[in-house]
Amino acid sequence: MHTHNFVENYQGLVGYGADRETDENTIIYYLQKFSDDKLMATITQRMADEELLETFEFINRLLKKHLSESEYHNLFLKDDG
Repeated sequence: MHTHNFVENYQGLVGYGADRETDENTIIYYLQKFSDDKLMATITQRMADEELLETFEFINRLLKKHLSESEYHNLFLKDDG
């Protein structure tokens, strides 16, 4: 159900501040690298409770602000909601 193809195929610049397209691609690249199972298992064990909560709340704010209810169910939850 989930895909992380972008990070495997992207050949462009990874850096922030050059232009909007590069900024967007860099965020996608970083988040896909960041969400790697082994990395997440390592880093979440080392995060303070406050960091876990801050990350959870930040992601939820983005989802609520930028996705409709149906997009949330379809794109994030991967259900028919």
